[in-house]
Amino acid sequence: MSSIQNPLAAILDRNKFTGLNYQDWLRNLKIVLVSEKLLYMLEKSPPKEAPADISLEELTKLNQWWDDELKTRCYMMASISKRNATAL
Repeated sequence: MSSIQNPLAAILDRNKFTGLNYQDWLRNLKIVLVSEKLLYMLEKSPPKEAPADISLEELTKLNQWWDDELKTRCYMMASISKRNATAL
């Protein structure tokens, strides 16, 4: 995981989820997600499917949600030990 864009991401590099450290890992993940303004991804439900008559503003928000979801998922997957990642 590159720590260049977010130096706090190095926390996740050094403290990967091993199966025994869930509370510590989650705390560190939340620190990184807060710094990236992505914590809402863990706290809110995904949006409903877009209606056919969606406005440009709503579509932009929906696309941003999916971009943020992808970033969050990448942070999570990159911060899980290889042994545990193969179980997913």
